Amino acid sequence: MFFHKQELQYNASPDAPDAVYARKLQEVLGGQYGEITVALQYSFQAWNAHVPGKYRDLLFGIGAEEFGHVEMLATMIAQLLEKAPLGITSDAVQSDPAVAAVVGGTDLQQAIVAGAGARAADSMGNPWQGSYITASGNLLADFTANANAEMQGRLQVARLYHMTDDHGVRDMLSFLLARDTMHQNQWMAAARELQEEKLESMPVPSNFPLQKEHRPVSYQYLNFSDGAAAGSGSWASGPTPDGHGEFSYHEGPTTNAPMPPPTHPDARFYGTTEIPNVVEKAAGTLQDKLNRE
Repeated sequence: MFFHKQELQYNASPDAPDAVYARKLQEVLGGQYGEITVALQYSFQAWNAHVPGKYRDLLFGIGAEEFGHVEMLATMIAQLLEKAPLGITSDAVQSDPAVAAVVGGTDLQQAIVAGAGARAADSMGNPWQGSYITASGNLLADFTANANAEMQGRLQVARLYHMTDDHGVRDMLSFLLARDTMHQNQWMAAARELQEEKLESMPVPSNFPLQKEHRPVSYQYLNFSDGAAAGSGSWASGPTPDGHGEFSYHEGPTTNAPMPPPTHPDARFYGTTEIPNVVEKAAGTLQDKLNRE
C-alpha cells in the first residue's frame, strides 16, 4: 500500500526560473541513473526478494525514499519552468518561440507536451525505459548494481551542481548528494554483510557449482590489447577476491577453436549461399509441397 503525504523530504525551490537548467535536471530525474530508475529498481528488487527481514525491509524503505526524490526533482523542474521565458533575448529569434527554445537549449516537450512541467524523460527528451531496471532476485548482484547506480547518479548530480549558481537549486542538490553518499555506503555495507552471513558470496551466483565451469580459464587475465601495463594490476597475479584461486597473466588468448563452416538456413529465408540459386529454389518449393521444415 502506498500513502502520499503532500510534504517534500527537503526544500526544492529555485531562486529564479531557468528553463535551460530545467532540461539539464531531467537527466537525474528520468535518465538511466535517475531517480525514477532507482525508485523502481529498489522496489522491484523488494517485490522479488525471497528472504524476509532486514534486506527486504531495506529495499522497501530506500525505494520509497527514492520516490520522494522523484517528487523533489519534478517539483523543482516545474518551478524552474514557471515564468521562464520560452526563448532567448535576441530579437533575431525571439519572434519565433520554437526556434528560440532550440537555440536557448530548452526542452520543447516540457512546454508543448507537459505544459511547463517535468517529464519522465532524460535531458535529451528520450523517454524513461523500464529496461534501465536491474532486479535479478540475487541480492549480491542487485546490491552491487545499486551501488553503481548511486555512484553514477551522484556523479551526475555533482556535475549539475557546478552548472548553476542558483542557491535554491544548489541547496536541493547538496541534500541529494548527501543521500547518494549514504546510499553508496549502504549498498556496499549490505553486500558485505550478505557475504559475512554466508547468504551469498562471489562469484555470483555462488550456488552454481564451480566444477561445471571450464576452470582452467576462470582466473586468467587474457591480454587482448597491445597495452602491457594491465599486467601489473592485482587482477593479473595473486589471490582472487572470491578466495577460490590465483590470478595469472597471459599474453593473448590461451585457447583456440576452429571456425565452423558457414551456416545454411532453410532456403525460404532466401539468404545468399554458395549453393546454386536454382537448387535452393527447388528445395524451398519441395519443402512447401511437403508441408515440412
